Amino acid sequence: MKWIYIAAGIALYIIFLIMPNMPNSAPDLSDNSIVDLIAQDSGVSNVVSGIIFRNRLYDTIFEVVVFTIAIMGVRFLLADEKPFCTIYQFTDQPSMILARLGATISALVGIELAIRGHLSPGGGFAAGVAGGTAIGLVAITSSTEWMQGIYKRWHASRWEKVSVLVFIVLAVITLAGVELPHGNLGALLSGGIIPLLNILVAVKVALGSWAAILVFVHYRGLL
Repeated sequence: MKWIYIAAGIALYIIFLIMPNMPNSAPDLSDNSIVDLIAQDSGVSNVVSGIIFRNRLYDTIFEVVVFTIAIMGVRFLLADEKPFCTIYQFTDQPSMILARLGATISALVGIELAIRGHLSPGGGFAAGVAGGTAIGLVAITSSTEWMQGIYKRWHASRWEKVSVLVFIVLAVITLAGVELPHGNLGALLSGGIIPLLNILVAVKVALGSWAAILVFVHYRGLL
């Protein structure tokens, strides 16, 4: 049996050696043509978002699920630890002003990346990271009780779960072959369902980061 595998491997290797020397009648697979094909197929100018939320959407579903499991793992890992007794925040005015200014800029960048991630570099994951950065900067300048109160008042944990479920449902519908109209390439309302998936991922990552930050601050203090 092993000789069959060896023969098949040698044959495949020879095919790979021959393929680059195929006649010029082969289809054009230059970088530009591949990018153009992906853009036309997905209906978005940012082909990276097109690949993530369309061509390899099946993988992206499990990436979102893995992030959700990671947040659950943080809570489970630290659940048996003793909460940190004294939590120190920045109290000097220059540090607080700079941190909150950075948080404002990060939040605005996150919103921009989420809304226009299908048109320019960015996307849901980058937008979520920017949102999580903004929340982290606010956390180091605010009391833990205030941060936890806002988290509970806005039902952030519930919205995080809802965003994951809606993302999975829309992704499964897309994988089943049902798509929204792509619209005009390069327009804000284009790309079919991809902009919605971008926003859902951004919400999920930002709220998940918020939950992880609160848990780490509560049990480990400011890291």
